[in-house]
Amino acid sequence: MKPLLGTKASPSMVHFSLLMLRIGVAALMLTHGWPKFMKVVTGNFTFGDPIGIGSASSLILSMLAEFVCSILILIGFQTRVAAIILMINMLVVAFFAHGADPFGKKEMPLLYFLVYFTLYFVGPGKHSIDGRTNKTWPG
Repeated sequence: MKPLLGTKASPSMVHFSLLMLRIGVAALMLTHGWPKFMKVVTGNFTFGDPIGIGSASSLILSMLAEFVCSILILIGFQTRVAAIILMINMLVVAFFAHGADPFGKKEMPLLYFLVYFTLYFVGPGKHSIDGRTNKTWPG
């Protein structure tokens, strides 16, 4: 019998946890990416310009990160590349777009950053396209 609060994680639970983490963070980020995608589709390019590259460019880069990369994270395809792009996006949001705001406004993008940081280093798990095609996962 396994202890309820034991510190040993079975490989199957680690992979299941990574699946839940990917699905959860992707679904939550898609709530930010979908409106940006719709703005691009409708041709409404009004958006902030936190790093000085123009509002249209900022919107498109943010939409690609928050919408396209979230879908990649969701299905577990090119997860590490998508995580890097989303980490950069979250740092821009936290320190440029909300640079002058109180910490409470920076907290959510920093939490997202930590999840993407974890996914970058741990990987998507075996319940992913990457995990199925890249046989680096045991079991």
